[in-house]
Amino acid sequence: MKKSFVIVLVLTALGLSMPNLYGQQDAQYTQYMYNPLSVNPAYAGTRDVLSIIGLYRSQWVGLDGAPTTMNFGIHSPVGNKVGLGLNVIRDEIFISNETNIDAVFSYTLDLSESSKLALGVKGGGQLLDINSDRLNNGPFQDDVEAEINIDKFSPQIGAGIYYYTDKFYLGLSIPNFLETEHFDTSSVSSNSNSSATAKERVSYYAMAGYVFDVTDNLKMKPAVLTKIVQGSPLQVDLSANFLIYDKLTLGVAYRWSAALSGLAGFQITDQIMLGFAYDWETTELAQYNDGSYEVFLRFELFNRNKGLKNPRFF
Repeated sequence: MKKSFVIVLVLTALGLSMPNLYGQQDAQYTQYMYNPLSVNPAYAGTRDVLSIIGLYRSQWVGLDGAPTTMNFGIHSPVGNKVGLGLNVIRDEIFISNETNIDAVFSYTLDLSESSKLALGVKGGGQLLDINSDRLNNGPFQDDVEAEINIDKFSPQIGAGIYYYTDKFYLGLSIPNFLETEHFDTSSVSSNSNSSATAKERVSYYAMAGYVFDVTDNLKMKPAVLTKIVQGSPLQVDLSANFLIYDKLTLGVAYRWSAALSGLAGFQITDQIMLGFAYDWETTELAQYNDGSYEVFLRFELFNRNKGLKNPRFF
């Protein structure tokens, strides 16, 4: 029974699907609007500058074994049509470490003077490391008898499209077409009647946003990110951010049936932006944690003579 409990806990944290067991699969971000590259390769190069972003997320603070995520992304236009990038995501959940590394390519079509359509692909791999030895110094060491040791590499291939103007954007993407099977649970579970295989399902993403000029010094941007995974509930993230004097950003966000968030950002210089977000859980998990927080830093390098070629609020 203890062994089965640990397996279920690990799979739930990783978001691997089994019969009657669903969870979070891809890393989730409250400040997704600042780094669409993490889910849509077509975004590469669309800011018209070399853009570098680092993000750290601590989820369910105070809950032992809760997820932490680190994301590093870099992308830039190469010529007038091509964008190149690199995205790295590191997840640490319970006794597992998961690292995703992807190279990104995009090609942009000019649909009109004010609208563009970018097509993107990405390729890379996932390194999954699950080791029950990490329980030796943890809070579960006296309650667990299972031994789980997995060290596996899985290839990843994804694609996306991204339509945008100076005021509006719409993106559709599949970060990974490959359904990865990690292990047959019957080989590690005490229930030998089970033959289910832990699997990462294909995720489908849709994102959109629009910038309204409220006044000369105030812009409002409502945005939405939707994720669909077979066998899991629909995930919808809604947000509204206000940009004040092109320097200070304040906003709120709501993850459907999951969390309410507050966001703040500051454009320190033309090149550097710092952001912070905090999530209040709206589920029963709120009884066991102190919420989630994110910090991100973005640095952009552009031609000093021309300045920022195409400044946008996304």
